[in-house]
Amino acid sequence: MKKSELRELYQTMFPEYPDIVNIAQLRQMLGVSRHLAYDLINDGYIHGLKIGNAFRIPKASVIEYVFREAEWKEAS
Repeated sequence: MKKSELRELYQTMFPEYPDIVNIAQLRQMLGVSRHLAYDLINDGYIHGLKIGNAFRIPKASVIEYVFREAEWKEAS
């Protein structure tokens, strides 16, 4: 995904969420369980940083994940 495309999507997707989200917000964004949210980060599908005991996830990483999954489903 090009930077210009990501910039456009960044402004339109998940506008109600901050630039850096936590696990609870990630779960709401994707509609997934707590367990799956942690698996997505730990398995490298979504990039996140662990700060202390909490993960912080850039919203751009969530958007990239959504589009990778959409492309994969279209290819199937």
